[in-house]
Amino acid sequence: MNQIPNFLLERVRLTPNRIAVVSDQEEITFKELHERVIQLAGRFHSCGIEKGKHVSVLMNNSIEFIVTVYAIHYIGAIAILLNTRLSEDEISYQIQNSDSNFLIVENENFIAPPSTVRVLEMNNIQQFEVKPVVIREYFNHDEIATMMYTSGTTGFPKAVLQSYGNHWSSAIASVLNLGLDQSDVWLVCLPMFHVGGLSTVYKSAIYGMKIVLAEKAEAGIVLNYINQYKITILSVVTKVLNDLLNFEDINKGLSSIRAALLGGGPAPLPLLQKAQERNVPVYQTYGMTETCSQIATLSPEFMLSKIGSAGKALFGCSLEIRENDKKSSPGVVGEIVVKGPNVSKGYYKLQTNDTSEFFYTGDLGYVDEDGFLFVVDRRSDLIISGGENIYPAEIESILLSHPDLIEAGVTGREDPTWGKVPIAFVIAKSKNHPSEQEMIEFCQKKLAKFKIPKEIHFVSSLPRNAANKLVRRELHKLL
Repeated sequence: MNQIPNFLLERVRLTPNRIAVVSDQEEITFKELHERVIQLAGRFHSCGIEKGKHVSVLMNNSIEFIVTVYAIHYIGAIAILLNTRLSEDEISYQIQNSDSNFLIVENENFIAPPSTVRVLEMNNIQQFEVKPVVIREYFNHDEIATMMYTSGTTGFPKAVLQSYGNHWSSAIASVLNLGLDQSDVWLVCLPMFHVGGLSTVYKSAIYGMKIVLAEKAEAGIVLNYINQYKITILSVVTKVLNDLLNFEDINKGLSSIRAALLGGGPAPLPLLQKAQERNVPVYQTYGMTETCSQIATLSPEFMLSKIGSAGKALFGCSLEIRENDKKSSPGVVGEIVVKGPNVSKGYYKLQTNDTSEFFYTGDLGYVDEDGFLFVVDRRSDLIISGGENIYPAEIESILLSHPDLIEAGVTGREDPTWGKVPIAFVIAKSKNHPSEQEMIEFCQKKLAKFKIPKEIHFVSSLPRNAANKLVRRELHKLL
């Protein structure tokens, strides 16, 4: 397919009166959403936003955020979605690096941008006239819709180029795996400036599905939304799901869930076993900004037989494990490489990929004899100790199997003898937690000697990014 229909415009043609988005303040239909987008696109146009312009968006989750992104699409400009939790210096770098012509903010207190960038405040946008604008009804498959910056685990963050075809293909591949029901309601508790949140916005229009915007990704709040709106699908990271499963009243509270998509890294086995006991269908997923959300997900019929696996590549996608550019045998850990219509062609201002070739993810994993993917860790988080590869996620999973711990993070510390050795940071359920020595003895029963953390530090919180993913490179700052 060379052209992609305008997602929202097509949905309005088909089912205009279905509920599109629900927030704490209101709910609106697809037709009402479209009418707001038309108005805002007209105001943006009168401010000088035109096809091809680069428009940075610095907003938190809200219906206004969705209207803003669609208004940029209607005009044919490119939306650069900025993480509101970054420092002012980090945001300024991304605005400049992306060659943004405009910056859209909720209010003027957000940031002072470079002088070359025009700031538009959503609080004051009504003052501008609605100038007629030609709505883009179709987009070319390779036309860039959005840019998102990677979290910058190594060096400066890079702007991932995400085309309309990438977003479309991601939504189609997902629904071919998960299926679709008329009663489906998807809870958006991930930030929409990340691909996990934004992809659900596009799925809403493509599927004709209601989405509910959560105020925060906190277990108590999420549980209230699930009960109030009969949520059937939600995307969460490990911490949120673990907190949800620890609620006493959980069996009744999560009965409407038919799919809890779990991303953000390898899932600890104790968490998956707990979900199984509570009849919560967890679908482990694997994806990244460069794949416009998930590229592999465990199919429902394998949820119990392949526990811990991220499944197989979605329909129309492919993946394999490589080491030194050679395909690895089943069971052998190597770098995960992926290919598919949802994979980005590369990064802004950097050499782009040939999308017919495999994209090297920088993640480590293996496939079993049946071709199921098991994600091991980020290559950048790998600890090499005395020539042995140590995967932090494996140690974290063991630590989390202890009944007195609720969170764990592992990283490497420089060591004159071994090069690096693992150290752990954990959060206990109560002040009456086991001692460091008791925890080390617990690990000795379950881990090879070289994998046992040399130090275990009890802390009150672990460093996490805006998507609630553990940031292991920040763990040293807790010392």
